[in-house]
Parts: sequence; structure tokens; C-alpha cells
Amino acid sequence: MQRDLLPLLLDPARTDRLTGLADLDPTLVADDFTADGIAAELARADVLFTFWGCPPLTPEVLAGAPRLRAVVHAAGSVKNFVTDACWERGIALSSAADANALPVAEYALAMILLANKRALTTRDRYRAVRGQVSWQHEYRDAGNYRRRVGIVGASRTGRRVIALLAPYDMELLVHDPYLDTAQARALGVERVDMDELCARCDVVSLHAPALPETRHMIDERRLKLMPDGATLVNTARGALVDTDALTRELTSGRLNAVLDVTEPEILPPDSPLYDLDNVVLTPHIAGSLGGELHRMADSALDELERLAHGRPFAHPVIREQFERSA
Repeated sequence: MQRDLLPLLLDPARTDRLTGLADLDPTLVADDFTADGIAAELARADVLFTFWGCPPLTPEVLAGAPRLRAVVHAAGSVKNFVTDACWERGIALSSAADANALPVAEYALAMILLANKRALTTRDRYRAVRGQVSWQHEYRDAGNYRRRVGIVGASRTGRRVIALLAPYDMELLVHDPYLDTAQARALGVERVDMDELCARCDVVSLHAPALPETRHMIDERRLKLMPDGATLVNTARGALVDTDALTRELTSGRLNAVLDVTEPEILPPDSPLYDLDNVVLTPHIAGSLGGELHRMADSALDELERLAHGRPFAHPVIREQFERSA
């Protein structure tokens, strides 16, 4: 796990709770399972408490952990470190992905509402004129009333966004190949294909996992389907979008974008996206940040408590869902 983040994840009260649940040394942090002093601890470990930066649990690592029976991950995705060997050993896995989905959904909600309100555009216009403008005439297409918002991916985050948008007077469209018509009806959304979603929506918000079949799902063709002035919000994975094609559209000024993730993860310094007025570019902060880390820590500690009392995990990682999850 990332050593420098441990004090942010576990404050003294949470550290006390952790040590009350398990026999451990809270100062022992492994970011390399082959490092000196770690092998002996791994050999006697029943449970791993993991966070961002956990090294892969390879067959060799697991061979050195004969007692290991569970991994409790105090963050979201486990794909970077869970291997087939974990499933073959029957190791129980838990993730705080549900806890991490909430701040992502909150961020997406805020950006969707601000995008439809044309908040950044009017801010820049007001800053430039520093006087009275006929705002109603100049921004007659602004506002959230009866706007169409497209949600790509009925994932745990996508569903949270849908729930957060439910009180607003909006039309919600969803594309997800695993969502059937009955499920869409229960969510209160219209199920459509990807092209139709892009063509009809004022805002397209991405909440799909990065899979071979989702790579560059937002490509040049689909970007051109989006109406003039529409906004693309990406809080999922940068690989979902063809960055070059998006950059061309944004540079032309035809579309707007809110990008919390990009491909590459850190754009080169000369990327136009840093400076465009129609782009909100943030450094992957939609997920848990600052005090929100404590929500993930609490979720993981709750899972440890369940494990200690012989109860099943509330947030297990299911093998059958693993390949199509984030």
C-alpha cells in the first residue's frame, strides 16, 4: 500500500479500531512482498488489509502466505493486484468500491448540473465584460429543466448518479449492454443504444469499466453525433475516450468536457486541454479525497469486523462479475 497515504486513511481512532479487530502492527506496511522482514509476516497472515498501491498477489506471493484466507481492500478496484491465483486458492475478497462510488457520483452530479447551467461560460463572460449583459437572451439554452442526460454504464457509480439525478426534472437515458428493459424501468430511465444516447443527450456521463470492448467507445464518430454545445463528463477511465478525437472537437469549441480522467493519466504539458475555456480538467479527484478516505476505511473495518465474527462480507468481490467490473 502507499505508505504516505496510510496516516490519511487511518487516523488514531481508526487505527485503534483496527488493532482491536486484529493482531497486527499498524506501522508494518508492505509495498513489496519480497522486501526484507515482510516474508515472515506474510507467512503468518490470515488476512491482508490493503489499499492503493498493493503489489500483485502472484502465485509466488501466495505460496509464501499459506494461512491467507481473506483480503480486505480499503479502496475501490482490486484489478491491479488480484490474480487468478487468488480465485484458485478460494481467498475471500472484499472491496470498498461502494464507498468510493459515492464521491464519484457526487462529483458527476455537480458537474452535470453546472454544465447545463452554463456556469463556467457565464463566469468567464461576466469576468470579461464586468458589467450588465442580457443573460436570459445570451444563455437562453441554459438550465437543467427537461435536459437529457445520458449515463453510460449502469455500474455502482452509474446507478448512484441516476439516484442522485432522480429529484431533478430531467430525462435520463442509459446505455449498458447488461441492463435489460425491466431493470431500466425500475431505475426510472430509458434504455438506448450508444449512438442514440450520444445523439440525443445534452450531457453524456461515463461510468463504464475499462475493458477491451469499451476502449475508445467515445470515438470521433460518436463525438460528432453529440449536439453542438453538449458536454462530455468522464469520471470513469481515460481509455474510454479517444483523446485525440476529443481534443479536436474541444479545440473547435463545438463541445464541452469535464475530464477527471484522461489517457494518458497525466496529459503532456503541451496538451490544449489544460487551457481551453470549455474544458474542466481535474487530476483524478472525483473519487475519495481527503476526509472521504475515512468512508472507505470505515467500510473496510466493518468488513474486518464481519470476518472476525464469522459473518459474510457485505461487499464481496464476485468472480463472475470481476472481468466486467472497474
